[in-house]
Amino acid sequence: MNSPIIKPPTKKVFHFPKSANVAARAAPATKGKAPRGSDSKKSVTRADKSKAPKVEARAGSAAPKKAPGARKEKVLRDSFTMPKSDYARIDELKQRCLDAGVHIKKSELLRAGLLLLAATSPKQLLAAVSKVEAVKTGRPPKA
Repeated sequence: MNSPIIKPPTKKVFHFPKSANVAARAAPATKGKAPRGSDSKKSVTRADKSKAPKVEARAGSAAPKKAPGARKEKVLRDSFTMPKSDYARIDELKQRCLDAGVHIKKSELLRAGLLLLAATSPKQLLAAVSKVEAVKTGRPPKA
């Protein structure tokens, strides 16, 4: 019987130090691209992330700056049913924003409407809710 052929390991095992000071001394900075498939993104420690330079927002971006250390809120995916006339209103409002030089997504437009409704008085909120047509929930039948 033949004995199995054992290949030597192809990559060296590297221990990632816990603190940034030890990491800076242990691994010299390399220039150039990391080889494809390498774990270069995984090797960044938390201390390295805190010292990373902040990327400036794009010009024309209306995103408010958050406090350092603030976490992003988790987003949820949902679906809902609306009449075609409401979708036409959304398209109209998106076009008005484009005419003003602001590119906005449908979800951002709906969230802006939520902010406006949250800022109104309870009387105004109930008046707006009473104007909304009730629709049957679920998927519409195929035509």
